[in-house]
Amino acid sequence: KQWYQRRVAITAGDSLFIHDTTVKQNVAELVTDILAVYGLRLKVLRLCDEMQSLAKHGHFLPPDMQGLTEDQIEELKLHDKYEKICVPQGGSVECEDPIGRRSGKAPNESMAEVIMKTITDAKEGVSNKIAAANKSLTVKDVEDCLDKLKGAIMIVYPMKLPPYDPVQAEIDNCEDLSGTQASLEVIEKEHGSLWWAGKELMPEKTLEDYIGKNEKTKIIVKLAKKGSSAPGREQQMTEEQKKQMMAWQYKKQEEMKKLHTADDGDDYYNSKWANSGALKNQFQGIGNIKWGPS
Repeated sequence: KQWYQRRVAITAGDSLFIHDTTVKQNVAELVTDILAVYGLRLKVLRLCDEMQSLAKHGHFLPPDMQGLTEDQIEELKLHDKYEKICVPQGGSVECEDPIGRRSGKAPNESMAEVIMKTITDAKEGVSNKIAAANKSLTVKDVEDCLDKLKGAIMIVYPMKLPPYDPVQAEIDNCEDLSGTQASLEVIEKEHGSLWWAGKELMPEKTLEDYIGKNEKTKIIVKLAKKGSSAPGREQQMTEEQKKQMMAWQYKKQEEMKKLHTADDGDDYYNSKWANSGALKNQFQGIGNIKWGPS
């Protein structure tokens, strides 16, 4: 016997992924499963962003040294105790951080390439394109991406990074997102809710109570925080489809204009070959004379 699973496409902000479930599943359990994927996916993207900065400008400076000039650091007698510990494999190259958050001692070109390639692979592994290809995203898929990122850091920084470095904090699961834009995207397990067809799905019910027993179809639900207003509905057309439709309408408009000014198809009367006096005018030397203002 062939078994089918209900496919649920989840949207939350810019996130889009597909989760396989069954109509018999309790909504509360479904929210927990979806939030597990969603939370890990956010973690991968945050880690990718910080690792990109790490590859360019090296490890994080101590909080009391960030944003200071070299003269100010020397005057205050501040010291980065991790400077000689957190040395990237193969040595470092100087690349100053314009915002003064990182040390400016970046990994060499080959080690930076290891980090950047892993970032690219990880982003593709959790990309919205996976949903566009009608493939589901599981906790294991996202954890595999996290493991690859962690592995790249272990290769480039075998002695680890300072504990206050956002990359190391993400790896150790002790990141502090308070006061950041990233914190607004995070949804705690007890604060998540799902919306479908303009209705909030109640946690004590099952999907079957809302969408029936058919397991073969796909629905789009929105993930939101409890107590928030109903999320906006999905666009009926993409931006590309809108552009195509506008181009088609403009083309049709221009065609109608041409038909309207064609004078019932008699516009060819104005052509040179339709002029019955053309030969006579040619002999008289008046073939190129035009009447009216020049």
